[in-house]
Amino acid sequence: MRHNGVVTQSAFTAPAIEPMLDDLRVLVEVESPSRDLDALRTSAETLASMMTRLLGSAPTIVESPAGPHVHWKGGPNAKVLIVGHHDTVFPKGALAARPFTVADGRATGPGVFDMKAGIVQALHAVASLDDRSVVEILITSDEEVGSVHSRELIVERAKHCGAVLVLEPSADGGALKTGRKGTGTFEVRVHGRASHAGLEPEKGVNSLVEAAAQVLRIATFGDASRGTTVTPTVASAGTADNVVPALTTVYVDVRVEHADERERVDRAMAELASVHPEARIEILGGFNRPPMPISASETLFPVALEAAASVGIDGLRGVAVGGGSDGNFTAAAGVPTLDGLGAVGGGAHADHEWVDVATMPARTLLLASIMRQFVALCT
Repeated sequence: MRHNGVVTQSAFTAPAIEPMLDDLRVLVEVESPSRDLDALRTSAETLASMMTRLLGSAPTIVESPAGPHVHWKGGPNAKVLIVGHHDTVFPKGALAARPFTVADGRATGPGVFDMKAGIVQALHAVASLDDRSVVEILITSDEEVGSVHSRELIVERAKHCGAVLVLEPSADGGALKTGRKGTGTFEVRVHGRASHAGLEPEKGVNSLVEAAAQVLRIATFGDASRGTTVTPTVASAGTADNVVPALTTVYVDVRVEHADERERVDRAMAELASVHPEARIEILGGFNRPPMPISASETLFPVALEAAASVGIDGLRGVAVGGGSDGNFTAAAGVPTLDGLGAVGGGAHADHEWVDVATMPARTLLLASIMRQFVALCT
């Protein structure tokens, strides 16, 4: 029913947890590492079967060089796009070491938090709707590796629908994610010249020594006052302990809140100059996801607050976070976007990744309530 323009949900109850855990087990036990095309195909087919069973119609499997995406449409004129991904950061074999387990109120297993529990919650939420015509679901296969082959489709469907709900895990305590930093990775290759480290080191150009000087410079590019972090993270150099290294590679993680900071960091990285006159610096990579400003969620977060209140969820918060998601792309395209609507838990990308089982029914009800607000707006 409606009250002052808001659909109240007192007649709706949270779904039973047992069927949700059964579906979560199915998804977690189908390993789906990014770039493993065979595993991702099995995962997509499993997900498509689950969608067909729960939603009453089959999705389309969209082929891509990064593996298949799964796209379900409730109707031709959907008003909200639910975005998620079925690829995970965990390699094949992680399941054998950490099988799906539910114990002490926690579900664990590879990909359980990021983001297979969120997918299960979304499917059960949509299944609870009397009118599913306003909803589309797009679950992609390459989010963990930059969404190179899904970005165009995500933005296209987001623009068609006009609003986006992202199934990334919640922030601490179940908070929604109302803003995100723009993210990127630079690869700095320092080219030198090899020589014997003991007999004639002076005839070489030590790329490792040059890289050390560059890392110290790169580490100054951040600006905490503007929320910009520039962090050298991974380095490799040399071929043997008695050879002056000819090549050193350094990866740099970059995160910015503001578009002008992206331009500044881009320029600073491009202007890196070698200290040694015979060393050469090559810059690869760069920014992948633009910032998702808090303004992107300013129309949707109040809808979420109303929806939470209507189902008895108190104290729902929205926070800005440092990590990126596909919501960065939809926000940059000008589409209202609300993120963090997935599972509550912790340990994303870590071996101790976990989901708070007790929260799954309420999060499902929250998502269903938000979507019912869209139904109300369309009737």
